[in-house]
Amino acid sequence: MSEKLMKRLTVLFAFVVLISVAVIYFTFDIRALEYLSMFEPECVLLALGCLAVGLFFDGLRLITLADVTGAKLTLKQVVNVVLSNYFLALVTPGASGGAIAQIMFMRKAGVPVAKATVVVLVRTVMSIFFLILLVPVVLHSDSDIGEWMPASVITVVSLLFVSLPILAFFLMRTSYPEKWLDKLTRKLSYTTRQNCFIWYEEFKNAFVVMAQHPVKVFRAFVESGLSLLGIYATVPAYFTGLGDFTFDLFQVMGRMILLNLVLYFSPTPGGSGVAEVGFVALFSNILPEGVVGIMAVLWRFTAEYLPFLLGAFVSIRAFGSDVMNMANVTGGKKK
Repeated sequence: MSEKLMKRLTVLFAFVVLISVAVIYFTFDIRALEYLSMFEPECVLLALGCLAVGLFFDGLRLITLADVTGAKLTLKQVVNVVLSNYFLALVTPGASGGAIAQIMFMRKAGVPVAKATVVVLVRTVMSIFFLILLVPVVLHSDSDIGEWMPASVITVVSLLFVSLPILAFFLMRTSYPEKWLDKLTRKLSYTTRQNCFIWYEEFKNAFVVMAQHPVKVFRAFVESGLSLLGIYATVPAYFTGLGDFTFDLFQVMGRMILLNLVLYFSPTPGGSGVAEVGFVALFSNILPEGVVGIMAVLWRFTAEYLPFLLGAFVSIRAFGSDVMNMANVTGGKKK
């Protein structure tokens, strides 16, 4: 195994273990032992089933979007693309490697880089847009969150979340974004400025391609939502294992939506650290005393670290132990 990859994996492992231990240590309570003694192991199978459903629809969305661009992927290629995203996303800052990993595997499958870039970009945008559309529902339905902000603020925030994507869609059909981007990047270096415009053109091209196949795009959007909800459902699946503990399923899923929307903009690899702290903040008033840290670690292991291990296997098997350097080269070419 290459020294660079080994170093990344060692640092990641140490960081994950440190975060997990710290979260459990600072949230554990002796009363948690009572709930843990009643913990039903069957919920682990339920959580894994939810994860499988989420990954299934993630793969289905990939097939649909690839079909929009005229590309065809086999089942094995789809599995490789989906899982590789988890692997490189966790070993690169800001999860930037996830997109590169997907492009690498799609290129290996014979999909041109331009088409692969469109598919990867749209997949990400769809996920974020789906969560944004649900934010107003979550803010208005969760009374506890409502206590944090006045109703008027919630209404304004909700309208903002819904209107921004719609506004962005219409702005993309004008020249205003290019003018604004030109003004905003004037003081940046030539390379950075060029990369900003390349990213914008890719984003715009993705909109053009998708606009030509509205039915398939809507189908992919639905599959995107089902994928996210399936993966988030691993959390209430674990909650069912806490004996007589009862909870509001819609409230739990709503808070998972808010948390994961934040994680899309987290600067840490795979949202590590931010995810655990956010989970504790959102669920400490829902869960019994002392178990919130344990639930956070179970969620992260199931929804992130297990797919990460599978992604590491398929990525290293396909590209060798030098996969990190290959990702850097691919990322450089893409820019």
